[in-house]
Amino acid sequence: MTPLDVNSGDTAWVLTSAALVMLMTPGLALFYGGMVRRKAVLNMMMMSFTALAIVSVLWVLYGYSMAFGDDVGLGLLGNPLQHLGLTDLLADDGASLPALAFVGFQAVFAIITVALISGAIADRARFGSWMIFIVIWATVVYFPIAHWVFDFSSDGHTGGWIANQLQALDFAGGTAVHINAGAAGLALALVLGARVDWRNADHRPHNMPLVMLGAGLLWFGWFGFNAGSALAADNTAAFTWVNTLVTTGAAVLGWLFTERIRDGHFTPLGAASGVVAGLVAITPAANSVSPVGGIALGLVAGVLCCLAVGLKYRLGVDDSLDVVGVHLVGGLVGTLAIGLLATDAAPAGINGLFYGGGFDQLGRQALGAVVVLVVSFGATWLIAMALQKTIGFRAQPDHELTGVDTVFHGSSAYDEEMAARAVAVAEPEPELQS
Repeated sequence: MTPLDVNSGDTAWVLTSAALVMLMTPGLALFYGGMVRRKAVLNMMMMSFTALAIVSVLWVLYGYSMAFGDDVGLGLLGNPLQHLGLTDLLADDGASLPALAFVGFQAVFAIITVALISGAIADRARFGSWMIFIVIWATVVYFPIAHWVFDFSSDGHTGGWIANQLQALDFAGGTAVHINAGAAGLALALVLGARVDWRNADHRPHNMPLVMLGAGLLWFGWFGFNAGSALAADNTAAFTWVNTLVTTGAAVLGWLFTERIRDGHFTPLGAASGVVAGLVAITPAANSVSPVGGIALGLVAGVLCCLAVGLKYRLGVDDSLDVVGVHLVGGLVGTLAIGLLATDAAPAGINGLFYGGGFDQLGRQALGAVVVLVVSFGATWLIAMALQKTIGFRAQPDHELTGVDTVFHGSSAYDEEMAARAVAVAEPEPELQS
């Protein structure tokens, strides 16, 4: 093989996109860290960083093989031994895109999916149990579902059932990432229960600049998430880049005006949340709807996700940082929108219902979304219950009230809080008056 066999432009784009998606996890750490109270900032960030560390290792050892190995039956699982440790992928294979470039790109998708779940259980999960949960959930839930959705059959290779038998469209992860993470977050929130002071304490974000910085980094990184999924520096990448921009902008507007009508304010948290809602919604549909369709999708996603977030108080589900309201609802909106708004003028080349395509694609989209939702919720509920009943998953109430930063990490995000504690410990007891 000569260096000319590799398409250097495509390879550079995929590796750059992978780096952008990797940046999304620290961006998520800032986004989530700003949304919690001061006493849980570091714990929230550590939950994202440990997802980055653990899933990276699992992906190389066997995760990639489970997701993209040859199917071992019924389109449900890739052969976990085929690419064990990636040893068979180290040499050049003559492809225009090196195998390891694709491995790296898909690795960061697995990482961000796990990290997203943590927002549903902010302030109240044992950190050691969270790390064990990452290992089990990635292995049992994410790797197989990634095989279903992302692994397309080719000459000599059999992929997953959603991509090939069902032929539901999911360009960059509306089902595998967002519906998957949102359903898992709902299961964890139900198993762990609400925070001890959820109903009577102030749970507003402690640092909105961190939230907005994190949202900005997510928007920036998402261009790699979506446009990078073209796996080439071509028209599809450009098309999805524009859709990622405009749909997200429309979702911000939809969220803000919903807030203004309902609550009387345009809030910074609403703007940041609208960014994520729009990004989630366009992820599965980025190559199948037109930019005008993307605007319509963004507006709808912004409104519906904003309304869905408010339902958690009525339903009594403490989804701390709105993983369900944004990722599950946004993922469903974007996935189903393909069956309605897809146009054959887009790279995917399929017409949805509103463009004369009938109900066929809408049915495929709905079935894929529902199956992923049910499987992810059920499997996550079982994993969480097993951890809770054995080693414990929920933090003790006094640890929760003290602050998980101090209890699990022995530190605080803000020096003055640690200094105040040190003074309190060092200060002698007042002498009794005679």
